[in-house]
Order: sequence, then structure tokens, then C-alpha cells
Amino acid sequence: MDENTGYSILRNPRLNKGTAFTQEEREKYGLLGMLPNAVETIETQICRITEQLENFTKPINKYIYLMQLLENNETLFFKTITSEPAKFLPLVYTPTVGEACQKFGQVSRRPRGLYISIDQKDHIKDILRNWSEKDVRFTVVTDGGRILGLGDLGIFGLGIPIGKLVLYTSCGGVPPEYTLPIVLDVGTNNEEFLNDPLYPGLKCKRIRGKEFDDFVEAFVIAMNEVFPKICIQWEDFPGVDAIRILNTYRNKVSTFNDDIQGTAAIATAGFISISRLMKKSFKEQRFLFLGAGAAAFGIADMLVEKFIRDGLTKQEALSQIWMFDVNGLLVNSRNDLAEHQLRFAHDSEPSDNFADVILKIKPTAIVGVSTVGGAFNQQVIENMSAVNERPIIFPYSNPTSHSECTAEQAYTWSKGKAIFASGSPFAPVQYEGKTFTPGQGNNVFIFPALGLAIFATEAKRVTDDMLLTAAEAVAEQVTQDDFEKGLIYPSVNDILKVSIAVAIKVAEEIFNSGLASIERPENISDFIKSKMYVPEYK
Repeated sequence: MDENTGYSILRNPRLNKGTAFTQEEREKYGLLGMLPNAVETIETQICRITEQLENFTKPINKYIYLMQLLENNETLFFKTITSEPAKFLPLVYTPTVGEACQKFGQVSRRPRGLYISIDQKDHIKDILRNWSEKDVRFTVVTDGGRILGLGDLGIFGLGIPIGKLVLYTSCGGVPPEYTLPIVLDVGTNNEEFLNDPLYPGLKCKRIRGKEFDDFVEAFVIAMNEVFPKICIQWEDFPGVDAIRILNTYRNKVSTFNDDIQGTAAIATAGFISISRLMKKSFKEQRFLFLGAGAAAFGIADMLVEKFIRDGLTKQEALSQIWMFDVNGLLVNSRNDLAEHQLRFAHDSEPSDNFADVILKIKPTAIVGVSTVGGAFNQQVIENMSAVNERPIIFPYSNPTSHSECTAEQAYTWSKGKAIFASGSPFAPVQYEGKTFTPGQGNNVFIFPALGLAIFATEAKRVTDDMLLTAAEAVAEQVTQDDFEKGLIYPSVNDILKVSIAVAIKVAEEIFNSGLASIERPENISDFIKSKMYVPEYK
């Protein structure tokens, strides 16, 4: 049967329009009788979807419905998401995607991505060539080892790359046919999965060490051979692996790690916004991290770059950043620090009490990347309020259950003084007659725009300068009106407008640094917009 006629066209998500097929199209493609009589607009279809979603009370059921829509009608799915991003993004990505990964075996309807097992190390190129699209530009890849704050979810972690690439398209305009979700199956340490006869991944403990590194190397080589213009985004690898993989390949191929660099960029954007809000120089900020893993170092390294860009020496920049891990404050007298932790260790007395450390160091901001829910307790917030007129409270761990404190706790315990932003969304908070709108440091303001710029320019590498430029560009999009509402990030409903502005700035950085594979256009703004996917029926 011709794939562009009749039953087949209705089963092709890229071609299907459902009830929006015109009468002429129905006759031309053999669709008469296969659809109800009415010819509907895409807006009418969205109204029906919104109404049907109201029938579900649980977010996970809304997720399943929307992902089924993606498998059925790609254009309608993306048009729906972009119609009201603040409403739909939490359903297709964080926080709902965490539960979707936990239940991926039950919610997955149709293969959407590639599973590559370490047993197939010598056949990766063949597997990649099985993918229907031959010019893939973006892959988001995970090994399922550390999904959000939920731990080892094995191959069910594929839900994260699927969701992430949905955001590349809906929030950054990267055409969906250029994207490919991948999970690398190296086994799992999840005992429940190892003992579950229905778990479809490798039934062995995670393969580590040289064998793992050799597999990743084979994957990177194969990806760049089969898809020469590929950009590889690493996602939700265990922290030590994430840092090592990024450092191994960042100067060799086009690649980045959103957990490390994207999180860093959006956090930095927030701190830049706050400096403007408080009419202070960024150089006056002083940071204390709870958690000293990959995300912490990503943020800290970018803060160092921003300090240096604003005129501090590297040593001065490092002195403004402190870290606290499971064993206490990072100080030079400790003998248990990893090599990458040493530069953020300082000459100071050891301490295993985070609240006490605040009184000693007097940070302007605390950043939670510990995945320990509730770690910013009342004493922590009160101590921050004691040493700051406007304490900056950033509990960045996802999902919501792992957030170091809630927005309500931060505002209440600080008596309304806190400037708050979190990794997961929180509802507005009423405190003493005033409404506080919590900021969400959502990477969605960074990686889709970065992706659009990379896609348009065919960038050969992804640099920290590009990410810092993205952070500064996001901060520029925060208006005085936003500030007055307590917002330090733009509205998620403005995501496409923000992404275009950020992509233009990043593209300029790419051209200026000589990393583009194409000629510089006369008008970068028009050029970027011309490359964007628009969810409209053709």
C-alpha cells in the first residue's frame, strides 16, 4: 500500500492531519469514509484535546495521552504544546516524565528511539543506519543510570531523551525529523528490574570501567560517522561518568551535557537576573552549594567563567564559591576529596553543619544540588535571612519530592525576604497578603535555544562561552515587570520568543569563534527564524 494514501497516511504521525484533512485531500488520498464528515481547524482539534485531558486527574495519564498524540499526529502534538507551554511542558517533561520513566514498561506504546546494548558494540553503525531518518543532527543519549533524582532506571530511562527532544522542537523550533533519542544498555543495578521477568533490558549488573568507556567511544565514533553533523547531548549518566565523558569528548566532537552545562547556564542566568534586580554587581555574589556532584561543578565552573568575564581573576572567582557535601564543608584539610573537587576547597575549619556554615561564610546564595528533599530546613533559611537582606534560595534538585525546600517554606521561614528559584515548578505562594511567584530555573530556556543555534550554524563544537552567552541572553529577557512580580526568569509561556533571542546571541558567538560550518549570513536573526520548525499543516 502507498504510504501516502488511505490508512497508511493516517498512521504516519508526520503526515496525519486527522479531521483537518480538507475534502479535496480526502478524495485525493483515499480517505473518504475513514474520518468523520466535518473538516476541522487545528484550533478546534486543540480544544478537543484540552477537553479530553480534563478527564484525567493524574498527570501520568495526561502524559500517556499526549505521547499517544505524538505517535498519531506530530503537528497537532507540537501545536498543542506550544499553545500553552506553562500548562503542557510539566506534563511532557519534568516533573511528570520521572514517573513515566519509572513506569516506562507500562506506558510505552510504540518504539520511539533506539536501544543500543553493550553486547552490540561492534554493530552500532548498523543499528544507527536502521533509523528511518538519514540526516540526524541531535541525539539525546542516556544510560539510565541516574534518572532525575530517581536513581537507576535502566533502559526505561529512554523516556528522558524522548521528552528532552520534544522540548528541542516545541521550545526551540528544531525540526523533529533531525532528532533521535537513544538509550545505551549497559545493564542495571536496580534489583527490582534484575528480578523482574518482564524487564526487557540486559539482566546484569552495570558494566563499568574500561569496557564501559570503550563502548561509549565506539558509540561516539559511530554516531559521527553515520551522522556527520550530529550533536550529542549526554543526559542522566551517573555523576563521575558524566564528568569523565564530557571531558573526554568536548574538544573532539560537537557534544555537551545538559545536567552539567545546561543546569549551570540556567542557574547562572538566574544569578545575573538577581544582580540586576538588586542593582548590585554580579561580582558581589558569594555562593554556597549543598551537594558536590556533577551539577554542582557545572554551575560552579560557569560562575567562575562569569566572574572572570566581569573582571575577577580566576583565584578571586574561586574564592567566592564554597561547597558542602555528605561529609561536610570542602576544606583543604580533608583527605577524601576527588581531584575535580580540590579547586573549590578552601582554608577553613571543617564543619558538618550546613546551617552553621552559612553564619561563618555569609553566602548571598545557597544552591541545592543534593537531591535530598527538605535539606534546606527552617534553621538554614533563617540563618540565610540573618546574614542577607534578601537571601537567595535555589533548591535545584528534581523532581519536586527531592527539592531541598518548597517555595512556601522559603518565603515563610524568611518572612517574605527570600528570592527563590527551584528546579521543579511550585505554585504561587500567599504570605501575609502578598503573592509570591516562585522562579523555576528550567533548563528549557537554555538547551532548545542552544540546539537551534547549533542546528542553524552546524557548529563543530559546543563551548562554555556559548553556554555563558546563552545564560546572559536569558537574563536579558527578564523585564522590569517580571522583576516586580518577583520573577528572575522569563515566563515559560514566552519560551519561543526567548529561545529565538537566545539562539541569535549564541549563533553570533558561534560565528565569532569560527566554529560554524557555514558562511555567516547577512542577518543572523532572519537566518535563525528561517531554520525553525513551525507546527502547521502543510
